[in-house]
This record gives sequence, structure tokens and C-alpha cells, in this order.
Amino acid sequence: MKIGLEAKEITCYHCGDKATVEPVVFDAHEFCCEGCSKVYQILSSNNLCDYYLIENSPGMKVPLLAGKFNYLDDELVQQKLIDFRNEQITKVTFFIPIMHCSSCIWLLEHLYKLDEAVVNSRVNFLKKHVTVTFKNDSSSLRKIVELLASIGYEPAINLNDIETEVKKSTDRKLIYRIGVAAFCFGNIMLISFPEYFGLDSFTRGAFSRFFGYLNLGLSIPVFLYSARDYFTAAFKGLRKRHIGIDVPLALGIFVLFVRSAYEVISHTGIGYFDTHAGLVFFLLIGKWFQQKTFDTLSFERDYKSYFPVAVTAVKEGKEESVPVTNLNIGDRIVIKNNELIPADSILMRGEANIDFSFVTGETSPMPKVPGELIYAGGKQLGSTIELEVVKKVSQSYLTQLWNNEQFTKENDSRIQSFQQVVSRYFTFGLLAVAFGSAAWWLIVNPSLALNAFTAVLIIACPCALALSSPFALGTAMRILGKYRFYLKSPEVVEQIAGIDTMVFDKTGTITQPAESTITYLGEVLYDEEKTWIASLVRHSVHPLSKKIKNYLGEQPLIAALNFSEFNGRGVEGTVAGNKIKVGSYAFIFPTREPIGFSGENPDVLATRVYVQINGKVPGYFQIKHSYRNGLKKVLASFDREYDLYLLSGDNESERRRLSGYFGDSDKLFFRQSPLDKLQFIERLQNEGKLVLMLGDGLNDAGALKAGNVGISVTENTAHFSPASDVIMDASMFAKLPAFIKLCKNTLRVIHGSFVISLLYNVVGLSFAVQGTLSPLIAAILMPLSSVTVIGFTTVATTVFARKGGLK
Repeated sequence: MKIGLEAKEITCYHCGDKATVEPVVFDAHEFCCEGCSKVYQILSSNNLCDYYLIENSPGMKVPLLAGKFNYLDDELVQQKLIDFRNEQITKVTFFIPIMHCSSCIWLLEHLYKLDEAVVNSRVNFLKKHVTVTFKNDSSSLRKIVELLASIGYEPAINLNDIETEVKKSTDRKLIYRIGVAAFCFGNIMLISFPEYFGLDSFTRGAFSRFFGYLNLGLSIPVFLYSARDYFTAAFKGLRKRHIGIDVPLALGIFVLFVRSAYEVISHTGIGYFDTHAGLVFFLLIGKWFQQKTFDTLSFERDYKSYFPVAVTAVKEGKEESVPVTNLNIGDRIVIKNNELIPADSILMRGEANIDFSFVTGETSPMPKVPGELIYAGGKQLGSTIELEVVKKVSQSYLTQLWNNEQFTKENDSRIQSFQQVVSRYFTFGLLAVAFGSAAWWLIVNPSLALNAFTAVLIIACPCALALSSPFALGTAMRILGKYRFYLKSPEVVEQIAGIDTMVFDKTGTITQPAESTITYLGEVLYDEEKTWIASLVRHSVHPLSKKIKNYLGEQPLIAALNFSEFNGRGVEGTVAGNKIKVGSYAFIFPTREPIGFSGENPDVLATRVYVQINGKVPGYFQIKHSYRNGLKKVLASFDREYDLYLLSGDNESERRRLSGYFGDSDKLFFRQSPLDKLQFIERLQNEGKLVLMLGDGLNDAGALKAGNVGISVTENTAHFSPASDVIMDASMFAKLPAFIKLCKNTLRVIHGSFVISLLYNVVGLSFAVQGTLSPLIAAILMPLSSVTVIGFTTVATTVFARKGGLK
């Protein structure tokens, strides 16, 4: 890029970025680049400029890359991505990660105005999905993706999308079951009112029998459809010789229905159909409540979620896009700036500067020369390079590492649910009381034995036990979700409450990639030298150039002549007749090491940007990532109760500094590979520790999965993160102690609700063992206990959250 003119700072009308460039002007609006101008022209020509009225500068920068999506013409790729296709239309759903405001929704649902081939488009904003239906005769999958990319909404399509079947949501079935149970419960209650109030004209003779059969008819769909999952779960548990909460629930539901049906058919009573339907309804509501917080997040991800679907290959001297799964040994591939290398390859041409932080956690890019092996997962920073594939994607180092048994094995929870423990004893105790009361009445009054047996099973059905955990855990999940701390399942709350050891990754977990400190080291720079440097770097779009410009502050700017930017290396130009170069060590010292500099120190974590003025190097700028806000306070609050460790793929340059945070340098481990991290977690577990692991990258995925609890720290919860039990927004790091404390208090709430449930059962059983339990008492006690437990768990959990600073 050559710039010899004085530019001015503008605010792009489309994307809102501030840039010091020669602006692109169209319709009296200024744009930062041709891409943004092109999007505006597309929208303007289709009368869609209302897009800019809904939000100010809602757009995104648009890189214009020809042929980028040619791989979507491959029939095999299309079959994996398309939701539905017939002779006339095709329907496909895309993930749009940059969807962020109401303008985005408006534009994406008006695609038909941009392309007549689009029949309709619908947005799911929470999941950042857009579903597009288009005509086959006038468009294609590639053209639709190119249309989206041309207006700044490029879909995120990765290898996982074409190798994994999309799991259908089960929420719809659960809603149907709740709907059936609610309808039947309400009508049974309405029909049963005469019995509750003892209206003789309705509770005698034909009316009573008619209403009894009507209630029976309404209860059948509740029994066979709404409650089916509880019978299935109980059966599976018994087959595995495991008695969980589903066993007494299924037993209570079964006995309620069978006894009620017997009483109606034999004309000996009106049954307990209202209690039966109400029980199932409340249980299903509890299940629905606990699912709502995390149904839009993905907690199970592997390397395929990060890999591109296709790569540019060179065949017979021509470049073409091919699916990465079709790459063979010996194929030549072209990797551009910021693209991921999908297979182990040898560098054949170009200057490689590989960022392996994706795999190893090491933040410093590694230069490579032609002939060197580059492992899959590295990202090229700089100019385009050409490589030769030496291993297929499925056999590459990263793939083999991820497919290692230690990384992929299913880990059962090492912390048994409190509900599971109680339910086992509850079931045996319940059966003992039921058989004991039956045996007693067989001796005293045999006519009451069956009534006493079934009444015990009915009244002691653990609905309160079953509801206490879902509503307490669900309330905790809702509060935590409000603060962008998303749990994979309610059981994770209990697992967090039980941990005694915490292990932290460093880069991206306790450091802030976006926040960094910059210092200048070397000879003192005169004001005019600062002006020359600022005038040069202001023309660069590289983040480090922007940091240097900001560090130098307000300077009188001078035009930079013969400006050139070497991607990934540095910039040079002439300012006020002085030859200025700013860039990496290799860029400033390409052939020899000058006097006064001993080369790059591998134990210095910070990035160094060197300055050369008229052939002389006065010094360099050093950029360090800063630690997350509140880190010291967070670690201090945990130090009293937990064993703390640090694992990092970086070098040991910050050991001394981090010792002041963790208190003991012996608990800091550096240069840790992904396998090292996983094995470290397993060693702690073999010592009897219950481990919580916090990490952010794919290099932490094995350790996150091995830990009793894995927390993935991410800058954007809607973007990809490793497989984990919890996804935490990085901005909420300072609140981590409050999150952990709420989990522990929630467990105390569950214990308290179990006490309430136990008291209810004592009262109920005092009626049941007498063999004279009336439907009215059952109809009062069962809903009352459920409402009491729901109210207690919800209110108590909310109170604990507020006391901990989570409102």
C-alpha cells in the first residue's frame, strides 16, 4: 500500500469505525473502504437504507475475497449444510456471529429485496441464526452465502457443520406434555369441585359415576403421554440397578392412577385424579424451568468447530477451493493472512509467521522458513504462503491429540447428586412404611390393609423432593445466566459447590487479550522523533501500530511519503526527509545483530516493536497483556478455602510477578502442553482432589473435560469455546467468587427444602397409615407441599444471590 497524501480522520457511515484514511465518498457519505461503500450502494439501490435509521452505523467491515465460497458448489458439502431441498426450493440455516442489533434483524429479514431468488428469511436472534429459503432455478447455496457476505453478514461455516448431525430440540415435546397435563389438570379440578364442597346432588348416583369416568378419561393421556418419561427413566435405572428419584416418582404416579381407576370402575370412590394430574404437571414445569437457561448455548465442541470447511488448493497451476476432508498427502494449499492451517504441512513458499496460541497457548508467533514442518491448528500472520500437505486432516497432530482417549472419554460426575443419595434412602423407607402399615392392618382390620398400602405410596410420593432441586437449581441458573455465567446442566451447581481445588490457565483466562500495557525502552526519544514515528504508524491498520500511536499521544502529524506496510512484519516510509522503519526484530535486523542488542530473549513474554531512524535503532516499544480486573481480589478470596494452581503454555517470564498473586511459586507451572495440563488434572484427582479448571482455548479442552468442573472463559459467549461445564463471559471474571458462593448457598437451600418435604411427608403419612386418607386431604396436601417448596427454593435462592451482590 502506498500513501503519499495527507489523510484526515473520518467516521465510516456504514461500520462506524474511526479511521485516518483518504475517504471513499458516495451520496455525500464518507466510508473507510471500498467494501463499506459497496454495501451502502447495494442497500441504496434496493431502497433499504432504512437499515441506517434503526441503529447508528450498524454495519460491519466487508473483506472482498473472490472465489472464497466456491467450495459450496460441491454437492457433498451442500448435502451436509442444507436443511431441506426439493425441485423448486432449498432451505438452509446459517450461524451469523456478527448479528448484534435490530438493524441486523431488519436487513436479514429483507433479503428478498436484494435477490428475487430469496423466498423468505427468518432470524433467531438469541441463537444468531438466519434461515433462508431460495429458488433453485435462479440461485444456489454459494450465491446466497456470497449475498450475505457482500452486505457484511458472512456466515460462520466450519468443519463441524458438515460432519455432525444437528440435534433437534426436545423442548417442543416437553411443551406438548406440559400442555396436555395442564389441560387435564384444570378440567379435573373443575369437575371435582362438587366433591370438594360436598354437594350431595352431584356426589351421589349417576352424576358421580359420570364425572368419575370423565376424570378417568382425562387422566389417561396424562398417565400414558405426559408421565411417560418418568416410567422410562425409572425402568432404565432399575435395569442398571440404580435407584434414583424417578423410581419413587414413577411408583407414586402409577399407584395414584391404578387406585383411582379401580375406585371409579368398582364404584367404591372418586379416586385421586386431580392429585395425579397436578403431580405430573408440577414435575414437568420443574423440568422445563431448569432447561430454559442454557438451551441456546453449545457446551460440547471439538477442533472441528474451529476448522474451515474448505481451503484454497493449487491444482495444475490454478487455485480452487476444496473441502478440507478431501485433502490428500502431496496436495499444495495456499494459506492467506489470519487463515488456519488444517493439516500438518511443509512450508514450500513464502514467509510464515505462525500463531500457535490456538493449540499450545503460546502467545508469541513463530517464524518458519521453507522446508519446515508446520502443524495443523497454526494461524498464518502475514503474507500468503504455500504449503504441501504431509498428513490428512484426520491424521494430523491436532486431530490425533483431540481423538486421544483421555480427551474424548466420558467422565461421570465424581460428585454424587444430593438428590440421588436421598432418593435411594427415601425409596427404601417408603416401601418399608407401606408394607409395614399393610402388615399391621392385615392383623387389625384386613379391609383397610390395601387402602393403607396404596395411601402411603400416594401421599409420600416425593413430588416435593423432586421439585426442590429443579427450582432451586433453576433459579440459581437463571440468576447466574443473567450475569453471563452459563451452566451446562443444573447438576453443575452441586459439582461447583463440592470442589476443593482450582486450576487456572494464564493466557486469555487471567489475562485480557484486548487490554495491554505499552512501554518504551531505549534512548530517550525527542519530540520531533515521536512526531516522525506517529506520522508513520498512523497509516497502518495493524493493532500494534494503533497502540503505539495512542501511546505517543497527540503529535503534530506530517505526511509520510513512500509508505509501505509489510503484513505481519512492520512499516516503513519517509517523514520530513527521514527514513523511518517500525516493526519486528527480523524486519529491523534482517541480516545481522547490531551492537547493543543481543537478540530476542525467549523468556520475555511481551511483544517488542523496534524503531529505526535513518539506520540507527534507538530502542523498542514493549507491549504486555494486562491481568483481568480484580484478579488479585479473586485469588485472595479463594486462597483461604481452595488449593490454587496455574498452568500455562507460555514461558516463565512472569513467574515472579504471578507469585505475588498465587502466593506460592511452586504452584505455578509453565510450558505446559495440552496433554501436560490434562495429566496434571488427573494427578490431582488421584490424590482425592475435586478440581475446577478454568481455561479459554482449545489447548485447555482436555483439562476442561478432565476436571470435575470445567469453566470456559470467553470474550463472546455466542462464539466458539471449548467443551466445558460452564461458559463464562470474560467481563464477569471479577464476580467469580460470588458465582461460586451462590452455588454453595443453593445447595444449602436444597437441604432446607428437603427438610420441609420431610415434615410434609410426616404429616401426610400420619393420615395414610390409618388407611382413611380422603381425596380431599390428598388434593390439599399434594399441591400445598409443591407450592411451598417452589416458593421457598425460589425466594431463598434469590435472597442468597442478592446478599452476594447478584441481583
